[in-house]
Amino acid sequence: MDMKRTGVMLAAALTMLAACDETTQPGAAGGPFISPLPDNILAIADPKQDLNAVKVDPVDGCLVYRHVGPVETTFLPLRNKDGRPICTRTPAETTPAT
Repeated sequence: MDMKRTGVMLAAALTMLAACDETTQPGAAGGPFISPLPDNILAIADPKQDLNAVKVDPVDGCLVYRHVGPVETTFLPLRNKDGRPICTRTPAETTPAT
């Protein structure tokens, strides 16, 4: 394989990997992170969660945070110090799935 072809393949691979970066994907699970988090959220949120990567889940209006695990990165419900989810609207306000 010649050097020019190798360079093109390497550039294509790097471009595809960059597209996988979830922080560059504003539509993923509700869009960009909330920054800075409001003081009232900081006061009630369990500090064991990643409070630097929080956003609203458009499906139910609850806050989710980015959890980086050993195998995958996913979004989990942001919970208060009592373990309850923190939401922007009450369950009665959410639209049921059809």
